[in-house]
Amino acid sequence: MTEKQAQPGGGETIFFDDFAGGELDRTKWNVVTTGPVSNNEVQAYVDSPETVYLIPGEAEGANGALALHPRWRPGFRTPQGLGFDFISGRINTRDKAQFASGHVAARIKLAAGAGLWPAFWMLGAGRWPECGEIDIMENVGEADWASAAVHGPGYSGDAGLVNYHYFPPDNDATAWHVYSVDWSPESEMLFKIDGELYYRVTRPMAENFGRWAFDRPMFILLNFALGGGYPAKINGVREPYFGLPAETVQAIQRGEARMLVDWVKVTK
Repeated sequence: MTEKQAQPGGGETIFFDDFAGGELDRTKWNVVTTGPVSNNEVQAYVDSPETVYLIPGEAEGANGALALHPRWRPGFRTPQGLGFDFISGRINTRDKAQFASGHVAARIKLAAGAGLWPAFWMLGAGRWPECGEIDIMENVGEADWASAAVHGPGYSGDAGLVNYHYFPPDNDATAWHVYSVDWSPESEMLFKIDGELYYRVTRPMAENFGRWAFDRPMFILLNFALGGGYPAKINGVREPYFGLPAETVQAIQRGEARMLVDWVKVTK
C-alpha cells in the first residue's frame, strides 16, 4: 500500500511507515525490551525476530505489514533476573519522531482471545500520568469492541476518560480497521474507527479532574501485552495467569495470536 492509498487527502504528512522494506526501520522505531513490567502483565518484551518482524509482499490483505507476535517461552528470564512464560513485542518512536498535534492513524488487524492486550497509543515525556497518555486503540481480545482513552494527572488508570466502539458481527476487530485520533493540543481529541467518530474528549472534560496534559510533543507506541489489569477487570480470570485463561494460552502456544499493522501515518 502506498502512502497516498493509505490516507488520501488531508494535510502535510510528517510521519509515515508502511512496513514494506523487509525489516523494521530503526531510524523511525525503537524496539523496547523489558525492565519493569506494568499493570501486572505476564509477558516480557524482547528484541527478537520471533516477536517483532515484517511480513513481506501481499499477505493478510496488506502490502507488507508489521507483526507483533507473542510467544510461549516458559522459564524465560530477563537480564534483570525476572521470570516469564511469555515473550512479546513493543516498539515506539521515542526520541526519533514526536508530534505536538495532528491526525495520527494506523491500519491494524487484531486477534481474538480473552486476555490478549494489543494497543496503539501515545505518551509524552516525563513521569506518568503527568506526561499524558492517548490510547488510540486498546483491545483485550474481545472481537466485538475496541476502546479509546486518555490519561493525565487526576484522571488515570481506572479513572481515565474512556469510551468503547462496538463492531458489527461481520466486520469485527479481527478484520482490518483504521484507528485514528484528530488531536488539537489546545482543545480536544476526536477518536475514530474507519473515519467514524465515536469519542470526543475536550479540554474542559479533562480539567474537571486535573491538568490538561496534551499540549506537548508525544511519541507513538505499538505493543502486544498479555493479561494484566485491564483484561482481568473485563474477564475476571485469575488462573492460570492473571487476566489470561487457558484457552488463550493454548492459542499463543499454537502461534495464532498476533497483531498486524499495515501502516502508521501522522498528518499535520
